[in-house]
Amino acid sequence: MTLEPNLRELVESAARLISQADALIIAAGAGMGVDSGLPDFRGVNGFWKAYPALARAKKSFEDIASPEAFQDDPATARGFYGHRLKLHRDTPPHPGFELLKIWGGKLDRGCCVFTSNIDGHFQAAGFSVNSIYECHGSIHYLQCTKPCRSDVWSADGFSPVVDEEACRLLSELPVCPHCRRLARPNVMMFSDFEWLEERAEPQSMRLKQWLSTVRRPVVVEIGAGTAIPSVRSFSHNVVRRHSGRLIRINPREFDVPTRDDVALPMGSVEALSLIAVALGPSWASQTA
Repeated sequence: MTLEPNLRELVESAARLISQADALIIAAGAGMGVDSGLPDFRGVNGFWKAYPALARAKKSFEDIASPEAFQDDPATARGFYGHRLKLHRDTPPHPGFELLKIWGGKLDRGCCVFTSNIDGHFQAAGFSVNSIYECHGSIHYLQCTKPCRSDVWSADGFSPVVDEEACRLLSELPVCPHCRRLARPNVMMFSDFEWLEERAEPQSMRLKQWLSTVRRPVVVEIGAGTAIPSVRSFSHNVVRRHSGRLIRINPREFDVPTRDDVALPMGSVEALSLIAVALGPSWASQTA
């Protein structure tokens, strides 16, 4: 692939930042999953394209991804999340995950992941569970809708059968094993005061402890927008507090905070593949 000189220089700068770092921090937003084939919910039209039944009902992402939806229309809410659970289980992570894992394995302090994605793709790609902080939770875990106690459990036993045309769950609704109320995904929804952080809190503590040991971190931020700035705020904090550098991969919102950082205006697989070429053969496998 022939690159324009300016873009080639940016890719080479990104590769140089990675090769000179002692730690890799992967900060992933929703755009990370788009190249794996997961739906793009940017804007109401993108969401309604993925869920036409909700378009007909004029329900937005914010309407259905809320605790109130599980009270007002639990079959549709669970249909939405049941479909997403099955989709995330059935969709393999794209090749960029493997590249990032290899690069992290080359650095003295390894890598950690900060992600707002609930899809569990970093675990599926083979990243250590102790290196991942899912700041919005995971669709692969459940909790009570009340909640009656601080208990989070695996959704492995839940195999949703969904009428995709109607966005309704046809199989039995999962319930809390303690109080038998309806269960819900252990994910942070909109206007959500009932999300349990039983998994997220220890993940956060492990990440903070690890960050205290790094000296030259590089953040590879992928697909994180400004509408929900959780990932971007984290990236900027690392740059500011830990003397880090930032590689921002985003086809639309790619401005970077300092001239020492690198902006790559493209999707995740394209950008990571180009960086891999610039890093060279010695970075192509963990044994090289």
